[in-house]
Amino acid sequence: MFDEADDIHPLFAGAPSTTEFKKLRKRIVRQTREAIEHYGMVDPSAHDKDAKPPRWLVCLSGGKDSYTLLAVVYELKWRGLLPVDLLACNLDQGQPGFPATVLPEFLERMGVPHRIEYQDTYSVVVDKVPQGRTFCALCSRLRRGNLYRIAREEGCSAVVLGHHRDDILETFFMNLFHGGRLATMPPKLVNEEGDLYVFRPLAHVAEADCEKFANAMKYPIIPCDLCGSQDGLQRQQVKQILDQWEKNSPGRRQVMFRALTNARPSHLLDPKLFDFANLALNPGKKDENSDEIPQLR
Repeated sequence: MFDEADDIHPLFAGAPSTTEFKKLRKRIVRQTREAIEHYGMVDPSAHDKDAKPPRWLVCLSGGKDSYTLLAVVYELKWRGLLPVDLLACNLDQGQPGFPATVLPEFLERMGVPHRIEYQDTYSVVVDKVPQGRTFCALCSRLRRGNLYRIAREEGCSAVVLGHHRDDILETFFMNLFHGGRLATMPPKLVNEEGDLYVFRPLAHVAEADCEKFANAMKYPIIPCDLCGSQDGLQRQQVKQILDQWEKNSPGRRQVMFRALTNARPSHLLDPKLFDFANLALNPGKKDENSDEIPQLR
């Protein structure tokens, strides 16, 4: 279904015809669809033909991940598998040298409904963050606040972000190493105000696949010159650790990601998640003469 030249969204026009790329494309589309279904990002009522479809604000930074996100959700909508209205949005944060015309021209050429918003958060970040400190935390908060506002103004029920599997893993280890907590970016959450969803449909997709896909499609990638160019970031350090682990043991990233989907509160140490205080013995629960191998504790 992915190979017919006359049955394709403009975002996929000019896609390589190699077997390798077709497999890559199918894998990304499949994993995105699985995440959307697994985490309940679309209410079942949206499939009703008489119901008004929800509207998603698809955030487009111009990086490889957001281009992949945009292409895949439009592919699913094109196929009739995602019953939502989509609005692409780029927030121009006033970074020096940001190519302001690249994304509007690309979205116009692709026939994608969009909104380009200019908010000079760069000046705020540079003014507020002490020299030598990283900009990421404040930049992210300001960006998120503006995206929530835009979503409300456009009647969207969800803000859709391009974070992938590796972003989720890196955030988990950043929280583990530096935050003293077991937490990461969830694929689906509700904002603090309680009026918007935040979705990450690429939660199951590897960063390497996003990079291969965006490069193969020759999308006009815009590098991040504000946060991503700073040296010594905790995220970069964690990324290097994960890269080394993956190099030593290929497939380890996916194993660790599966662990995040298979948490056992009774085998952790948080009494808020498991009632250790009222855990009681039950001597008659198991036959001592049973040949069944006991579970490890």
